[in-house]
Amino acid sequence: MKRVTRIGIIGDFNAENPTHVATNAGIDHAAEALGGGFEAVWLPTDETHDFGAFQGLFCSPGSPYKSLDGALEGIRYARENGVPFLGTCAGLQHLVLEYARNVMGIREADHAESNPYALCLFITPLSCSLKGRTMEVRLKPGSRAAAVYGAERVVEQYYCNFGLNPAYQEGLEEAGVAISGADADGEARIAELPVHPFCIGTLFVPQARSERGQPHPLVLEFCRRAMQRD
Repeated sequence: MKRVTRIGIIGDFNAENPTHVATNAGIDHAAEALGGGFEAVWLPTDETHDFGAFQGLFCSPGSPYKSLDGALEGIRYARENGVPFLGTCAGLQHLVLEYARNVMGIREADHAESNPYALCLFITPLSCSLKGRTMEVRLKPGSRAAAVYGAERVVEQYYCNFGLNPAYQEGLEEAGVAISGADADGEARIAELPVHPFCIGTLFVPQARSERGQPHPLVLEFCRRAMQRD
């Protein structure tokens, strides 16, 4: 019997959120291309979960989450245990927070959306909102993201108002986070962990551009890695 690959989606599902609907559809498109055998399960951030029951963890758009700590717990599990991980929009933002707090030791690292008066804001409002915009992303040669896309520049769709505070970008890179995609001004749009089997966060929502028969390459590769995990 063919094994079912289980994908845990970290987030608080809302059927009226188009990015949540797109997340389900994007995984379905990738599953079809890979021959099926996938099960996607939403994991509410304010509940306790057995993250080890999943071959891949996907952190969805849709912040503020019901529990920021709950979202970070799932991301930390994926990072520490080599579980294939893809975080989109808020998923990238919380990937950065988890790394800042638990790897860099900056416990006060915070998000301006949920705690705007915090003293150490790694995630801050973008200088210009990207919500509803489609824009070019420049990929870093030799990065995992560039290899997955097979391109140096791509166009992606955004839904966000928050992103990585540029003041912390250099420190994150020195600590092991690779900024593998940026806009024309060099601001982070994709982050990845080179030492991890597959851990990528995007500020845009790749699943919004997925179609049946044409799954988005990032979602497809994420699902492929999950399927290959023992």
